[in-house]
Amino acid sequence: MEEGGSTGSAASDSSTSGSGGAQQRELERMAEVLVTGEQLRLRLHEEKVIKDRRHHLKTYPNCFVAKELIDWLIEHKEASDRETAIKLMQKLADRGIIHHVCDEHKEFKDVKLFYRFRKDDGTFPLDNEVKAFMRGQRLYEKLMSPENTLLQPREEEGVKYERTFMASEFLDWLVQEGEATTRKEAEQLCHRLMEHGIIQHVSNKHPFVDSNLLYQFRMNFRRRRRLMELLNEKSPSSQETHDSPFCLRKQSHDNRKSTSFMSVSPSKEIKIVSAVRRSSMSSCGSSGYFSSSPTLSSSPPVLCNPKSVLKRPVTSEELLTPGAPYARKTFTIVGDAVGWGFVVRGSKPCHIQAVDPSGPAAAAGMKVCQFVVSVNGLNVLHVDYRTVSNLILTGPRTIVMEVMEELEC
Repeated sequence: MEEGGSTGSAASDSSTSGSGGAQQRELERMAEVLVTGEQLRLRLHEEKVIKDRRHHLKTYPNCFVAKELIDWLIEHKEASDRETAIKLMQKLADRGIIHHVCDEHKEFKDVKLFYRFRKDDGTFPLDNEVKAFMRGQRLYEKLMSPENTLLQPREEEGVKYERTFMASEFLDWLVQEGEATTRKEAEQLCHRLMEHGIIQHVSNKHPFVDSNLLYQFRMNFRRRRRLMELLNEKSPSSQETHDSPFCLRKQSHDNRKSTSFMSVSPSKEIKIVSAVRRSSMSSCGSSGYFSSSPTLSSSPPVLCNPKSVLKRPVTSEELLTPGAPYARKTFTIVGDAVGWGFVVRGSKPCHIQAVDPSGPAAAAGMKVCQFVVSVNGLNVLHVDYRTVSNLILTGPRTIVMEVMEELEC
């Protein structure tokens, strides 16, 4: 009888665990769709696809035409064809992110109908999950500001983790920032963030406790999302290591061990590339990995490899030697909603480690193996990639970069 009872209990626990896992995956899925939708909304505003429109003497503010949007998605390689574009937008409609301006059409149609993001008309449903997500995103953005040093690489039980925060210090910070009035209230907030999959213990061994235990945010809110990811039903965590190599992540300024730069959109040398809004930055972990975001371009996935792409070490003196086999090039790159589209590594001089084939840097003509000479007129030949990263992150959306490229490279 005891054995039978024990088996029944184990089965019950397994069922509960499975249910909890499914709920967690759904929360992660919802969060990814929300971030993807918001990144698209910002891009469409920047490019004036979303604007006030008139029909039958009535003005509909902040809306877009379905047929025009599908054209835009195909033009910007967010969808391969019109059928795929419709499926992508229907995903956003099913999640309540967009809707027909008069709510007369539940399906997204390839016709001249007006649709709108609910965030633009105040009708976005703020349930508990969405509120927790939005709160977590706001905290994440504050923690990623250049002056904030709460997120640091730290060790727990002999294992090193990137971008961690200590529970007790995080609670202090929440109170200091006015996110909570008391320490108890701050701790309750952290419990909610854990329940909704926003933060987690670094090894998933502990609930949130006011202690020296280490925790992390489960997702990179700034990673550049491809709309095609909406059609991938896999858990976001299975699609990527931790970040995309093209999401300039703002880490603590003195411990950006593997911080790399992120992206924008394509063009040719000394040519200004129009893009959207500046924002993201990301790190390339401790091991090489591919950007797994589905891409519709013919370019192969980009490997963000921690090992240098350079064939051999090169010094600043060598670059400046008269007659050296290097050509100078200048790029003007306008950052978009996800960044500038490249990864910078090395020191004295820094070099371009990777370039997002669909980003602004690639459009401007940037390539791997180029050496960074100056950023916005400031010579950076004798500094490391952290300094270069900081110059770009704290500067204007439009950056002017001078590089040197080996003539035989």
